This record gives sequence, structure tokens and C-alpha cells, in this order.
Amino acid sequence: MLNKDLAICIRTVDYSETSQIVTFFTREHGKIGAIAKGSKRQKSSFDGPIEVFAYGQILFTNTDRDKLATLTEFETSSHSINGTSLYKNLFVLNCCFFATELLNKLIDDYHPHEQLFDSFIQFIQNAHEQNEDRILSLLIMFQLTLLSEVGLQPILNYCTNCKMSCEPQDTNDEYYFSSSANGLICKDCEISFHDKIRLSQSAANCLVNLKIITQANKKTLQEIEKIMIIHFTNILGHPPKMAKHILKK
Repeated sequence: MLNKDLAICIRTVDYSETSQIVTFFTREHGKIGAIAKGSKRQKSSFDGPIEVFAYGQILFTNTDRDKLATLTEFETSSHSINGTSLYKNLFVLNCCFFATELLNKLIDDYHPHEQLFDSFIQFIQNAHEQNEDRILSLLIMFQLTLLSEVGLQPILNYCTNCKMSCEPQDTNDEYYFSSSANGLICKDCEISFHDKIRLSQSAANCLVNLKIITQANKKTLQEIEKIMIIHFTNILGHPPKMAKHILKK
């Protein structure tokens, strides 16, 4: 059976001298693995090897979801993501690869996430237009969207333990993030959570009110992203490979 879908490539592996195994995130079918036979030939039907971030319409067969699909066509979109521009800024590129790694690890094969697909495409498309501070804010928002879509959305508007509203009122307020609690913890409950991380006032304000993340300074964004990386490490059971490239500065 032939299936047509809008897709973005999120991983490639060489299968032979002429073929690739490609992982796509598609809008209607979710994540799929497919073999692209002959894709590395100069005159292949795919116009050369398929690269990560390649975006467009795919045509594929899948008779058994436990096996690789076969990619028969890949027509890149006229609004295709400009992958070349991403390579002009190494930090921006690393953020895109990091988001792609998390996406690949957290979503299951053939589980559609249409809103997440749209969010990921928008994140990649907007990335090359951002400076290094703004890309962090986009990355944080995408990470929170990803967690929400896979049912792991952290609780950020009240203490996960006592349910008290987490709306910082003054500079004496103290809030913490606990990965084991999957969200924010107030100062009265923090003693019960050994993995808690104390938040600065600005980081707490941003997490409670996500709309202001885009105005946060670099220090605050780095603080929040460090917490996100710790949280994803706990979720996955190991540090994401690309995480070490995100907080080097």
C-alpha cells in the first residue's frame, strides 16, 4: 500500500554504497523508518543523498509496521527548510540537532502528532533567523511542547506537592524545580525532594509565565535550559548526546 505524507528527515544512516536508511517525522503517520534504495547515486530519483532537515512530500510503502518502509518518492517542498543556512552558525545548528535528537527519542513509530510536527517545522524554519540568545528561547519552548505532546508536561503553575499557586510575588519567594516531581516545588515542600534545583527569581517568573521567555536575558535562558537538560536526562535515563554542545558558552 502506498502512503503519501508531509515529512522532515530527522536521521540518516548509510545502508550500503548506494542506499540509506532514513527516519522521517511525518505529519499524519508520525515517525517512520524507511529504506531509500539508490538514494546516494548521482542520478537517483531522490536527487542525491537525503539529508537531515530535508522537508517535503514523501511516498512510501509499509505492509508491516515492524519492518522498514520503502521510500519510493521524495519531493522537496518549495518552502523547504534552508539547511545550508543553519550550518552558518554552529550553535544554532547544534540546537536544531538537539531538538531533533529529543524528538526522535521521545516519539513512537506511527503515532501521529500533527501539532508537534507543525511546531517542529516552525522551530527549524525560524532557527536560522535567530541569534544565539533567541535560539535558546525557541529551543526551550519547543522542548516544553514536546513534553506536553508525549504526556510528560511539567507542572509549572503550582507546586506539584502542596498545589499552592506558583506566582512569585516578591524577591523573597523561593521556587525549585524537581525532575522527580515533574515540576515546580515551593519553599515549604522543597525539603522532601532531594533532586530539587533552586530557581532564580527571573527563571521562576519565566517558567510560571512562559510568554515572557522571549524577553529573558542569556543568563536566565541558560539557567532554564540547564534544568531542561537535567530533566530530559532523567526521563531518558542517560544524557542526550547533543546536550554537551548547548551550554558550553
